[in-house]
Amino acid sequence: MAGRRPRLHARMGSIRTRVLAVVIGLLVLSSSAAVLLLRTSLLEDLEDEVQQSLLREAEEFLRLSRGDDPRTGEPLEGDVQALFDAYFDREVPDEGETLLAFLDGELYEARRSQDGAPVGQLRPAVQYWLSLDEREQGSLDTEVGEARYVALPLQGDDAEGLFVVANFPAFERDEIEAAVRAQILAQLTALTGASLLALALSGRILRPLRDLASTARKISDTDLSRRIPVSRRDEASQIAAAFNDMLSRLENAFTSQREFLHDTSHELRTPLTIIRGHVELLELDGTPEERAQTGALVLDEIDRMTRIVNDLFLLARSVQPDFLQVGPTDLRQVVAAAYQRAGALADRDWRLRTGDAVPVVGDEQRLLQALLQLADNATRYTRPGQVIEFGASGDDGVGRIWVRDEGRGVPPEVAAGIFRRRERGADRDPSSGAGLGLAIVEAIARAHGGGVRLVEHTGPGAWFEVTVPRR
Repeated sequence: MAGRRPRLHARMGSIRTRVLAVVIGLLVLSSSAAVLLLRTSLLEDLEDEVQQSLLREAEEFLRLSRGDDPRTGEPLEGDVQALFDAYFDREVPDEGETLLAFLDGELYEARRSQDGAPVGQLRPAVQYWLSLDEREQGSLDTEVGEARYVALPLQGDDAEGLFVVANFPAFERDEIEAAVRAQILAQLTALTGASLLALALSGRILRPLRDLASTARKISDTDLSRRIPVSRRDEASQIAAAFNDMLSRLENAFTSQREFLHDTSHELRTPLTIIRGHVELLELDGTPEERAQTGALVLDEIDRMTRIVNDLFLLARSVQPDFLQVGPTDLRQVVAAAYQRAGALADRDWRLRTGDAVPVVGDEQRLLQALLQLADNATRYTRPGQVIEFGASGDDGVGRIWVRDEGRGVPPEVAAGIFRRRERGADRDPSSGAGLGLAIVEAIARAHGGGVRLVEHTGPGAWFEVTVPRR
């Protein structure tokens, strides 16, 4: 029982329950207002109709009393009996009406519609009407319900008369109440249908939010791969899509963080081991020259560690939105800038090959950094005097920059994974670097929406090409 209450409170406090409650409440209010307005309008119309019917009958009777007898052509004024005969010859009671004519206190003629009241049920009312001395309009309670009436006492030449037109609206009121009950039933049916539809629609509309909550509960710090299915374009689906985007950014950030920590522990292990070993052996160096040599080696390893850390930070930043500062860039100028700086890297036969301008939208500094990384990589596999060539070209909506050398090239067994982190050439000294240069080039190219590849060619050496979309 204690476990059911929290679930009940949770359901009552859910968005779906609140939305459904609001919809049902609005439907109940609108339906109640519509039924009440319908009933009030119909009853008011009935009252107006009864009132007009009574006045119309009384006016017709009075107009006839001031005219001539249609049968004989004689004036009817003063002849009460003839007036009654002439009136009842041509008059048919309306719905709910009873027409009564009294002559010297006795019933002379009575007519009623199907739902009018018979005289036998109107004795108290008849006695009251016979006591009147002048015209009266009002209502009385009778055995068959309320009677709305107009009573017209008449003074003839040889007799006294009384004409009464009475209307009994109870039957028509019952019809109105039956119509209202039918309307209430129809409204309840519509309310039930609308509530079920609202329940189903609210479930569909809020499904992305439930999926969001479910996914958020299942996410851990080691699994950020779950996503919410999004198939519509409504507001809830937009929230789910935004949540998916946030998860993607978090996943990229966590992946980058894990890779950074893994790479740091992997890449710094070797130089730290070298530094520790030489520092421990420093006291064994017997001459100042040996100690200076050991110190220089330690400093060189520290410099290498600094380069490794900088490269790792660069790779970690490559997935961040602000990694690139893009703008209109001419790849021909990027290649020319790399050519001007490359001479300081090593004694090689540096060459430049460009043609027309190759405009792209990119980060000139990052592209220059990628070219210099490729150039530095080329110096490691070439000898002094060998050719290293820069170039740029563009076609089919793609801009290309490359570095080609005439060195030892890349063995086929290494080429497939050469752009992965920590991948080195087969004959490369592990202590010579961290193997991050080509990974940095690949990260810069990917950030531009392009890529980097090892171009197959027939000449000696290696040819690395970076592609950048021109738009």
